[in-house]
Amino acid sequence: MAAAVARGVSVPELPRLLARDPYLAPFVPDFQRRYTVFHDRLKNIEENEGGLDTFSKSYKTFGVNQLVDGGLYCKEWAPGAEAVFLSGDFNGWNPFSHPYKKIDYGKWELFIPPGQDGFSPVAHGSKLKVVIRSKNGEILYRISPWAKYVARVGTNVNYDWIHWEPPLPYLRKHPQPKKPKSLRIYESHVGIASPEGKVASYKNFTYNILPKIKDLGYNCVQLMAIMEHAYYASFGYQITSFFAASSRYGTPDDLKELIDIAHSLGITVLLDVVHSHASNNSEDGLNKFDGTDSCFFHSGPRGTHSLWDSRLFDYSNWEVLRFLLSNLRWWIEEYGFDGFRFDGVTSMLYHNHGIGTGFSGDYHEYFGLHVDEDALVYLIMANHMIHLLHPESITVAEDVSGMPALCCPIAQGGGGFDYRLAMAIPDKWIQIIKELKDEDWNMGNIVHTLTNRRYEEKYIAYAESHDQALVGDKTLAFRLMDAEMYTNMSVLSPLTPVIDRGIQLHKMIRLITHALGGEGYLNFMGNEFGHPEWLDFPRTGNNESYHYARRQFHLADDHSLRYRFLNAFDRDMNKLEERFGWLASPPAFVTENHESNKVIIFERANLIFIFNFHPSKSYTEYRVGAETPGKYKIALDSDAPEYGGHQRLDHNTEYFTEQYSHNFRSNSLLVYIPSRVAIVLQNMDIPN
Repeated sequence: MAAAVARGVSVPELPRLLARDPYLAPFVPDFQRRYTVFHDRLKNIEENEGGLDTFSKSYKTFGVNQLVDGGLYCKEWAPGAEAVFLSGDFNGWNPFSHPYKKIDYGKWELFIPPGQDGFSPVAHGSKLKVVIRSKNGEILYRISPWAKYVARVGTNVNYDWIHWEPPLPYLRKHPQPKKPKSLRIYESHVGIASPEGKVASYKNFTYNILPKIKDLGYNCVQLMAIMEHAYYASFGYQITSFFAASSRYGTPDDLKELIDIAHSLGITVLLDVVHSHASNNSEDGLNKFDGTDSCFFHSGPRGTHSLWDSRLFDYSNWEVLRFLLSNLRWWIEEYGFDGFRFDGVTSMLYHNHGIGTGFSGDYHEYFGLHVDEDALVYLIMANHMIHLLHPESITVAEDVSGMPALCCPIAQGGGGFDYRLAMAIPDKWIQIIKELKDEDWNMGNIVHTLTNRRYEEKYIAYAESHDQALVGDKTLAFRLMDAEMYTNMSVLSPLTPVIDRGIQLHKMIRLITHALGGEGYLNFMGNEFGHPEWLDFPRTGNNESYHYARRQFHLADDHSLRYRFLNAFDRDMNKLEERFGWLASPPAFVTENHESNKVIIFERANLIFIFNFHPSKSYTEYRVGAETPGKYKIALDSDAPEYGGHQRLDHNTEYFTEQYSHNFRSNSLLVYIPSRVAIVLQNMDIPN
């Protein structure tokens, strides 16, 4: 790092970043240092590995790979090992009959010739283990870090490495869709995507859930818990095998089919990738692979996350870079994923992992010795590789700290991400609903939270994600309606004030978040229709129950239940965005946030969005500013009967603008605004 600082490489387009945000000027040395380290590492890869393309395809040489002649080439990086062997069904589990040869930089290789019949000496579906003799003479049985398929067989506690080389692998039939201009993400977990109390399958998701996602108007599915994780209740965030698709839902080919079918429906597929840490399992994970506490990780306390009880990667290590970059490439090229949501970015960016830190937005929090610049440079390198080799791919950062320029181009000194999650928004909705009476909601505070984002950095807005659905927390619907969801969601029962309020606010919160909060939108599966209760995976504490580890999609299909109203509104909200593209439009112009009236009005994508959060007051002939003159009509109305509303608006009404300036807009019109309603007006004089 010190050498990089002394020499320095100029950041090509840094002046563009500084022109947008002059307050970053004192930190120019930090931007130059980070860019120089990135530049030097990229140059070293070009000079020593034949280029980034070759380096990031190391899964073709590491692990166990079949050669054209039917033989096998095996390679591992185990710098702490005294000797390395391959054992398995193929050699009767003889631990020492197939030794690896030690080569440079802690790497080991082994050639196994084809059998006499010309076929692979290791049969598809047979078990394997890497045998490590450690420096202290201990014999360790390990799963290769590059294993492509692992499974828990029978009553085994640990996962087994299973050689995956099917004679007829799945072949993709459909092209990958173009990168969406407006990103509408359906965050999903394959295992809970069924009303049945069991682990659901890739096949179930492909044929039962993807059509629902398409019908709801989402154009992107974000898959959680795909990278193999031994502990199901970790929600997929304690990874044990980084190159293996979770076998609890089916085979690798089943996942490939899922992605292929999604592409046929025009749906982009993102992987929730976890490169921020790894499970501390050693029997079936990366931990202590070569018998040392380091290898892929920092040794000592720096290598362990104190809250997550997991291992932390050494991002400065050449072989760790190879492993992680190749992992990203693998998921894109082998499975057809269209990009990634990077989990735990805040933990990566800071040496304290963000633990106990309340980020205030002071720029000094994002620069200095407390920033883990090796991790940051890895993220820059990952984004560079992904966008260089697959320009249509999408990357999303889960960062709660708000690091400046994380979603700016690398050439400007940025992190290179396409989007970041707007993590302050769900926290704000929880705080409002939990702490304030309806009449005390602060319109200015809501607008500030939804619009407070860095200029020209794209955000994914969401009212709630999987985090809010977990046991110990509550979804928006459950916070709003709580116990009455058990008794009063039937249309045959009276519409109680609690259920009425919950249904109306649920729609309003989601629409204002969708339209005002960012350049993309995310919803966690089932929350679109107000899924009751919470998520809790089978574990000792709940007697291994699957009761809360499922999604009851049938609730939205039942016409005798009010869930269908929320489902219909969510669908039509997405379909309206598909028509007008507000997520891909410049940020909204807010014309009004009136505290006593509880009214918020803004314009975006030639639409006027009107929200009246007042619990009881309606307004006749309310003046609404409009920049574009013309005739307006209702395009979406949360009060419509098909959405569980009270049908107080006449959709045949035509609203004509007057040349009467109002709230900094050149024209205005008069609108009837009922209480607790969201209205979207479309200018009929503008072709759509």
